[in-house]
Amino acid sequence: MRPASVGVTTALVGFTSSVAVLIAGLSAVGATPAEASSGLLSLCLTVGVGTMLLAWRLRIPVTLAWSTPGAALLATQASLGWPAAVGAFMLTGVLICAVGLWPWLGRVVAAIPAALAQGMLAGVLVPLCLVPVTGLAAAPWHVAPVVALWIVLQRAAPRWATPAAFAAGLVVIVLEAGPAAVDAATAPSLVVVAPHLTWAAAAGIAVPLTVVTMASQNVPGVAVLASAGYRVPWRAAMLTTGAGTVLGAAAGGHAINLAAITAALPASPDAAPDPRRRWIAAFAAGASYIVLAGTGATLVGLSRAGTSEILGVVAGLALLPTLGAALAGAFAHAEERLPAAAAFVLAASGTTLGGIGAAFWALLAGLGVRAVMRATSIGTFALTLPPGGRNTVKTWRS
Repeated sequence: MRPASVGVTTALVGFTSSVAVLIAGLSAVGATPAEASSGLLSLCLTVGVGTMLLAWRLRIPVTLAWSTPGAALLATQASLGWPAAVGAFMLTGVLICAVGLWPWLGRVVAAIPAALAQGMLAGVLVPLCLVPVTGLAAAPWHVAPVVALWIVLQRAAPRWATPAAFAAGLVVIVLEAGPAAVDAATAPSLVVVAPHLTWAAAAGIAVPLTVVTMASQNVPGVAVLASAGYRVPWRAAMLTTGAGTVLGAAAGGHAINLAAITAALPASPDAAPDPRRRWIAAFAAGASYIVLAGTGATLVGLSRAGTSEILGVVAGLALLPTLGAALAGAFAHAEERLPAAAAFVLAASGTTLGGIGAAFWALLAGLGVRAVMRATSIGTFALTLPPGGRNTVKTWRS
């Protein structure tokens, strides 16, 4: 039973620590409550089935998750309409599959400097991480206990800090809503929407969503398992997560990927002393996600029942460690700081140009600044006044 209990813990931690971010992201890009709960249901099912298939087939403790940085990205986007968002989700899945099928495309994605991707992600996260601050100012008696609990548990039991804050947030919502909270308990159902892909959605959602999912989830997920002695077959992982994203997109699932933070739990000796038996913990985590799928509609209903933005507060708290890691990655190397800063500032601005969100323009700005900074030669002209009085000296520095 030890691997099974670790698997259940893995799913609970992964689900409760990011579900508030997910609800905020899906709602921001135009999902109705029914469509948002459908997206949560879709993601739980694809994550659960995908994890079970990979763990059973590969016999390694590989786990999947939905893209939490991707959900944070959605939460900062201006709505382009839900069908357009669904089309972008589907394109994201196709791009992830393509990365697995064609190594050259993977090299193209990998060629985007990590500092730029992290700078863009940090800029996207800043507005969300400010919500606990504004929430404290607007409703201190509701928000302060949740923030205090989160801080205390960061010291005592960091793994459970966000899940506990999420549970406390739900208590606050129930107390605020009173009898109306009972009406939030509804059965989950899939709401399928025909995708309508636009250039704005492809550039503003699909491209940055693919980049942050690869850079912040898939690559670290492989590294976490490698540190535990497991090699993840890249093509199998990308095809599974890409196909799962495509299949779940019509019902509102934005992207699934290799788990990163929670990946260490089933791969650790806590799951089983024998490394060959730890895949059972991952399999149990997948099964637990399928069970948790039934809670989606109720959670979305509760998130809209309260008067304060308490789940936004929880989402901001949950993303603070990710923001810290993104800032550290963006500004770790002096030669990359200016391009990363350009990407960070533009992403944080939330500016929309031509109907395309700030994340896409942040990547372009960062790449442009980097290209200028790394130009092989820079022309400079110096003017001197020799004894003859004429301006005759022109120099070129390369």
